[in-house]
Amino acid sequence: MSIRVLIVDDSALIRELLSRTLAKDGDIVVVGTAQDPIEAREKVKTLSPDVLTLDIEMPNMNGLAFLEKLMRLHPLPVVMVSTLTKKGASETLLALELGAVDFAAKPGADLSGGLDAFGAVLRDKVRAAAHSDVRGRAMRATPPKVGIRTASAPTGSVIAIGASTGGVEAIRAVLSQLPPDCPPIVIAQHMPPGFTGRFAARLDEVTELTVVEAEDRMPLLPGHAYVAKGDFHLRVERSSGQLKCRLSQDELASGHRPSVDVLFESVAKSVGHMAVAAILTGMGRDGARGLKLMRDAGAYTVGQSQASALVYGMPRVAFEEGAVVEQAPLEAIAGKLANALVKLRSAA
Repeated sequence: MSIRVLIVDDSALIRELLSRTLAKDGDIVVVGTAQDPIEAREKVKTLSPDVLTLDIEMPNMNGLAFLEKLMRLHPLPVVMVSTLTKKGASETLLALELGAVDFAAKPGADLSGGLDAFGAVLRDKVRAAAHSDVRGRAMRATPPKVGIRTASAPTGSVIAIGASTGGVEAIRAVLSQLPPDCPPIVIAQHMPPGFTGRFAARLDEVTELTVVEAEDRMPLLPGHAYVAKGDFHLRVERSSGQLKCRLSQDELASGHRPSVDVLFESVAKSVGHMAVAAILTGMGRDGARGLKLMRDAGAYTVGQSQASALVYGMPRVAFEEGAVVEQAPLEAIAGKLANALVKLRSAA
């Protein structure tokens, strides 16, 4: 069955570009376009699209204001198509907090920068959005902040987290429950350049942890979280007796850079049984192979449960391949990680 899409953008050129791009493979049908949220509101009612693509800067009503109303009154999978600017990155992350499923960076004004690649990414994101549980997420309350008093662990311990579609909010939910005495946290979230720095800054604002965008050779410190930089793989390596971030731009792994598999595999090799890890919502299979290596090395691993995942893709593959010790709802994952760290401390 075809995926029915409504495109909302004030630029006629972009509406035409997106219409042609989305229709390329035949499984996505653009049922309509709208030049502003007022027109979009009526077309949502009359056309009943499966997915909506949404710009932010539009006349008559800001895209974020429209998104907030839409998710409150008529929850619908939304993919933001945003400009790749600092302001655009901040607004896009806010859109994800308001309920958008994912985002794609809009092509430049000269339509350069790889239209074919942009189109392939956008179509994949629309497909994932069409299979996401947006209405279920809208009905569920925000995971409560569980009072985890300590997540301390022996020196050399590491928490590794990987996610894709829906991961921005899932990672925020997990990190917001972890106390500042936890071991270093390394994070691979599928996200393009220009967005990961703002994502890290936002996490730093809303959690008790110090969250930064990872830089090469940056030492891993307790109470700190390191977000993989867009278009760079993040690895954990041991150098001169200290764990450090290593960044590289070698080939894509599992179709991604940063790749969760690359991060998890490095943690398995460098940290072994002293690590704990979580694989969260996302489409595809990135992370399953690396997480299995972590489990085989003796690490505790947890996967987000189907009922709580916006897109139960990466956690499903990890579960089916025996990479997770257990599955848990999003609100319980921080507690599971903390308990595993307490056991490490007791064993030490």
